[in-house]
Amino acid sequence: MDKVKTVVGIDIGGTNTIFGFVDRSGNILAEDQIMTAHYDEPEVYVAALYEKIMITAQKTGRELEILGFGIGAPMGNINKGTIEYPADMPWKGIIPLADIFARHTTLPVIVTNDANAAAVGEMIYGGAKGMKNFVVITLGTGLGSGFVVDGKLVYGHDGFAGEIGHTVIRPGASNRDCGCGRKGCLETYVSATGLKRTVLKIMADRLDDSELRKHSFEELNSVMIYEAARRGDPVALEAFEHTGAMLGFKLADVVAHTNPEAIFLFGGLALAKELIFEPAKKHMEENLLYIYRDKVKLLPSELSTQNAAVLGASSLVWSSLEADGA
Repeated sequence: MDKVKTVVGIDIGGTNTIFGFVDRSGNILAEDQIMTAHYDEPEVYVAALYEKIMITAQKTGRELEILGFGIGAPMGNINKGTIEYPADMPWKGIIPLADIFARHTTLPVIVTNDANAAAVGEMIYGGAKGMKNFVVITLGTGLGSGFVVDGKLVYGHDGFAGEIGHTVIRPGASNRDCGCGRKGCLETYVSATGLKRTVLKIMADRLDDSELRKHSFEELNSVMIYEAARRGDPVALEAFEHTGAMLGFKLADVVAHTNPEAIFLFGGLALAKELIFEPAKKHMEENLLYIYRDKVKLLPSELSTQNAAVLGASSLVWSSLEADGA
């Protein structure tokens, strides 16, 4: 049996890490995940992840030839192979992720921002095919963003361009603490965690009956809020309206900066569909400069929430191999 050439695409999130074996055509041959939040030390995490990858490869029943590892992670720096001061991860400071991986493999390891990986996945395999200018916003535990301008990912001077999740939308010492150490960042309002915080704030300020009142903050999650909103819960509906409005307000700035053809929403919170898209689109259009109005599409990712970042991360390795003539 001939070996199947694959690369491993890895999407590291604050809660889960998803990985897949991807062939040159973008087919995911097998995938699995581990809990990121279960590991307090990055060295222990990488060892567990690498072991799970190898076990999953064996379970496929096929002979896989792994050519490299592409990793998308919050605050991933493609220039250094590091994760630097991630806000929603169990580790702090600068984590030399590629170097830690190199203790387990001699194969190429490429690290980039998770939202950049999702943007590459959208460009190659999803709704951004043929687009030269677009933005991907990832809505998960935090908020990430990947910018493509004139057909190229924007990395900036040292690899950290496009972090709109950590631009301040509510300045002032009384506003929400962010994991990055500042206050009032967009992701403290627009993310799965931000949605929970908004629900708690609404319930503290108002007396509306809500099924969400029976849950503690630890118990509550974005799926519960979504399901309550579908049932007409006033607190859940107000929380989605507020979250979408904050996102739309900031997207108007994004349009002014990069003039994209489309903005794609990716991640668990985007699965709320019109609950997040309608207020986001409304408030984006209301705050746009006139020359941009009714020109920018706000679209859902055309890839599954699991696959986009995995495919994008894997494509980093395939692109590198092709550039080297492999």
